[in-house]
Amino acid sequence: MSFLQLPRLARPFLFLLPATLLLAACSAPPMDEQDAVTAEAQQAAQQAAAPADDADKATEAPPIGSCDATQVQSLVGQAYTDTLGSQAQQDAGARDVRVLRPGDMTTMEFIGERLNIEVDAKDVVTGVRCG
Repeated sequence: MSFLQLPRLARPFLFLLPATLLLAACSAPPMDEQDAVTAEAQQAAQQAAAPADDADKATEAPPIGSCDATQVQSLVGQAYTDTLGSQAQQDAGARDVRVLRPGDMTTMEFIGERLNIEVDAKDVVTGVRCG
């Protein structure tokens, strides 16, 4: 059957067939490929915007203070009293003493002149550190 033998209504659709095939060839890539490319682009953008790794940064030493907790480690296991705390403060060379009991709310800043004495529920010293 030749082009001239097709019914008159079918002839215009023959011209649309190549255009339809051409548009189908230019369609978007599959969604999983698009998702992979999007994920890679987002990861690259996050890496570019993120600060350098900790390994690239100079580490900053905590502030130096007069406290030396190594001098009072022998207190661990002893019952805490105010007298013991005063003696520990003097022995460690600390300006302040903070007693930390279970469930106490504490701040996390480092104060190099403060001695922290951690006690359990029975007021037995469980740890001694500066800060």
